[in-house]
Amino acid sequence: MAIPATLVFLVLAWILLRTGYVRFGSALVFALFGFFLASTGIAPTVNHAITSVIDWANSLVH
Repeated sequence: MAIPATLVFLVLAWILLRTGYVRFGSALVFALFGFFLASTGIAPTVNHAITSVIDWANSLVH
């Protein structure tokens, strides 16, 4: 079963907001940063790096 990275990051962000480690303003800034980063030329590199880490983690589980 594959869990989308978006869902994982959403749950982590919600936990961090609820526990007080991250305030709403900081979370908003980072969300906007990620949104705008996705439209730059580095987006494929970031996506590839995240995919590689997820594939590596999956290989440890199986």
